[in-house]
Amino acid sequence: MTQKVDAPLDPARRNQPARNRYAERVRRLQFRIAKACKEGKWRLVKNLQRLLTHSHAAKVLAVDRVMTNQGKNTPGVDRIVWKTPGDRQKAVESLTGGGYKPLPLRRVYIPKRNGSLRPLGIPTMKDRAMQALHLMALIPVAEVTADKDSYGFRPKRSAADAIEQCFSALARRCSPSWILEFDIKGCFDSISHDWLMTHISMDKGILQKWLKAGYIDRQRLFPSQAGTPQGGIISACLANMTLDGLQEELKRHFPVKSKVNLIRYADDGVVTGVSKELLERSVRPVIENFMRERGLELSQEKTRVVHITEGFDFLGQNVRKYGKNRKKLFITPARKNVQSVLRKTGDFLKKAQAYPQETVISVLNPILRGWGNYHRHVVSKHRFGRVDHAVLIMLWRWARRRHPTKRETWIKDRYFQRIGPRKWVFATPPNGKGTPKHVLFNVADIPIRRHIKIRKDANPFDPAWTEYFEKREQLKRSGNGRISFLGQVQEATHTLIKKAAGFLRKKGAS
Repeated sequence: MTQKVDAPLDPARRNQPARNRYAERVRRLQFRIAKACKEGKWRLVKNLQRLLTHSHAAKVLAVDRVMTNQGKNTPGVDRIVWKTPGDRQKAVESLTGGGYKPLPLRRVYIPKRNGSLRPLGIPTMKDRAMQALHLMALIPVAEVTADKDSYGFRPKRSAADAIEQCFSALARRCSPSWILEFDIKGCFDSISHDWLMTHISMDKGILQKWLKAGYIDRQRLFPSQAGTPQGGIISACLANMTLDGLQEELKRHFPVKSKVNLIRYADDGVVTGVSKELLERSVRPVIENFMRERGLELSQEKTRVVHITEGFDFLGQNVRKYGKNRKKLFITPARKNVQSVLRKTGDFLKKAQAYPQETVISVLNPILRGWGNYHRHVVSKHRFGRVDHAVLIMLWRWARRRHPTKRETWIKDRYFQRIGPRKWVFATPPNGKGTPKHVLFNVADIPIRRHIKIRKDANPFDPAWTEYFEKREQLKRSGNGRISFLGQVQEATHTLIKKAAGFLRKKGAS
């Protein structure tokens, strides 16, 4: 009798049960930290945080995060990158607080949309792992003390939640009509070190070492006088904790009838109010005083007061009221955001003149799909169609530049195929089965699915909310419930409109 031998598991699958056990141990400690924080037992919080940062399970998860995220191949000033299992084991053993001294950050610059450069500080692999380790102990405290309507860089929250909160605050007839848009000038680079050392509940020695590590720019060492470097794993959490408390500050100064509501995503935010004077003369000074205590100030260029009929851009979406008496609120992809994805597509096609068609499709598909999925929760169908049309024109020009001596019919047959009712589909020629192997993604095919906003009090580190988050994950994976229903209604309506338009064209032609 022959015995069946199972195929060997790959290393990632073989270590997965151990990782799950480690994650469960860390999660239980995080639950205890959140409970102690909620009860105000800060000595217990400190002891539990120390227990977590010294546990082997947390160290393994911290190293795994650094070795698997997008920056895993980007070194710090020491030019060291962890890649092998041996590197992983040595890294886990090196994560000890005794004698730890972080190295300076490697300063790099990335372009911003306004043409200026944004400085980023890249820590070494070991410093990133230490930040990830201490972040696991700090994030439960940050979630307990966070503002209810803060949605940026927080677990289980997203930009879609912030946009849905804008709709809830502004959609009704009795909703406030004036909005204060604000942006913090150099938020990450300006936070007061003294404020962080006084108010952040974590190992003060480790925190001070990170804040004073400095950075190397063009082979010169510069000291860090203020701020937390934009680019570190823990930086977003520290910035969020610095800004938390603004919502309670506004509630303390303004009654409910003033309709002052804060919606914040990291360092970008909007505040609603019943009048322009209220926002300019009362609300803005309160925000400025709050920021000043933390070493921050509002950006004069990006902070303004607008009426809801004028509209405003927030997180790549445009929020504005339309219709008779301006009572209907629509949230659409912002014009600048549409121009950004088209500019990105055009810049790539200029460089891709000699690229094969399948390479062009493989690069453009993630760009178009990612952009469309981000905007699928708002009124986007019309903009989706415009983006598809603009991309089609750019691809037609790209194909004509490749073959300046060929006829247009030859170019169309070579690069554009007919799939179903669509005649102009950018795709490779059909294979033996008659179907193209590489097809450009059509953004208009994405169904509109309304996002169900997370409940304000939901805390992923509170066992009472575990079932709630599990149901949200199931709903997201399966597409059942309200999300799927609204998407089906939207698709059906879109289909009926297209059929009616076709009928009218035929009738006019006859």
